[in-house]
Amino acid sequence: MSERRPISFIATAQPDLAKSFYRDAVGLTLLDVSPFALVFDDKGQMLRVQIVDALLPPPYTVHGWQVSDMRSEITKLVSKGIEFLKFEHMEQDALGIWTTPNGDKIAWFKDPCGNTLSLTEFT
Repeated sequence: MSERRPISFIATAQPDLAKSFYRDAVGLTLLDVSPFALVFDDKGQMLRVQIVDALLPPPYTVHGWQVSDMRSEITKLVSKGIEFLKFEHMEQDALGIWTTPNGDKIAWFKDPCGNTLSLTEFT
């Protein structure tokens, strides 16, 4: 079997906003722009932001990143204008971090099209 590498997909109906968000706020490297997708390098993994006519964002997390320093990552993203989500049914700290029963930390935010993204720091 040949070597396989994962590709992640996210959809957008607003490619200009998505391009700025993923490149400038999240810090991914933009590799290509076509009428069909924005292609980013996400630490060696391809992230294809598919351009669609209309989007109904799913109510669950569609993409996330494992981080080693949750507070530092959140501080960087907040400085770029990203707001972290708070959920009534979860105990989260002031930054929006939920600590799982085993000690992992998770925080969520949305992209400009309403896709839910997350950061996770495993213990």
